[in-house]
Amino acid sequence: MKATLLHGPKDIRVGEVPDPTLRESTDAIVRVTHACICGSDLWPYRGVGLDGDGPAEPQRIGHEFLGVVEETGSDVNSPQRGEVVVSPFTFSDGNCEFCDDGLHTSCVNGGMWGSDGVDGGQGEAVRVPQAEGTLVRLPGGSDEALSASLLTLSDVFSTGHHAAVSASVKRGSTVVVVGDGAVGLSGVLASARLGADRIVIMGRHTPRTDLARRFGATDVVPERGAEGIERVRELTGGHGAPHVLECVGTDDSLATAVGVVRDGGAIGRVGAPTYASIPQSAEAFFRNVTISGGVAPARNYIPELLPDVLEGRLQPGLVFDKAVGLDDVADGYRAMHEREALKVLVRP
Repeated sequence: MKATLLHGPKDIRVGEVPDPTLRESTDAIVRVTHACICGSDLWPYRGVGLDGDGPAEPQRIGHEFLGVVEETGSDVNSPQRGEVVVSPFTFSDGNCEFCDDGLHTSCVNGGMWGSDGVDGGQGEAVRVPQAEGTLVRLPGGSDEALSASLLTLSDVFSTGHHAAVSASVKRGSTVVVVGDGAVGLSGVLASARLGADRIVIMGRHTPRTDLARRFGATDVVPERGAEGIERVRELTGGHGAPHVLECVGTDDSLATAVGVVRDGGAIGRVGAPTYASIPQSAEAFFRNVTISGGVAPARNYIPELLPDVLEGRLQPGLVFDKAVGLDDVADGYRAMHEREALKVLVRP
């Protein structure tokens, strides 16, 4: 079958790989119908975290997918063959002590797609370990018109929701979202869903901030650095906002989050960090700022978010502004890297 392979920095190719087969009784084989490129996929694409010229062997990549169950192991009772499913961006058994606490990303039997011999999601099919604990069945199958939004449950919308939850967003909140990428926009939508009254997005790309307003943003701050912090403080009575979502993952973006948060407030950081230590930690300490968040336990959130998507109340799939076939996935990476696209849908 065909799958996306990372050969080195800015070297993405589609190649032939062995068809997936059941290895354990807890496995399932899923034929992928929809996948996508994540902002975090761009880090290895740009060479971040790669040794030398790249991996010793071409590396499978991709961690977000919808598909149809083709085969299941003997210990998988649900989902069943022929059912449409969404997969979170990590797999988990669903019954360890961490899964019981809603922290599926720390599952003792879990792991990441595309690593340690596990298939990546950007391919024609995937072997899913711990299938019963991982996959979420989509009632009534997948309506094509909903597929893009359902796919966001795999990662980006769940991650935006995690940022909002980690920042303690609730009804009546004033929120600042740092970053106008797909995660930041999802954080706007998640904050609006949780009842925030005022949502300020910090971003300078007009098509993105226009979508942010559609998702519920009330204010847009295009300025960056000290100027941006000053502008946010002007909008929030001089003291900053009690709830801040950091959705980029750079030291500058987290420093901005610390700069715009109100004393005693909370920052939900979900941008995959490219920094070695938290900037301005002393300032955050003396201002009693809570810095929370991390990798989103999407499997825990999908059942909560799914009804709003299925019933059409929310359309997080609007973050996709480009679609490619699997053979053209390299162009999708290029487009996101060069900011020609916000988020790219891949149809194997």
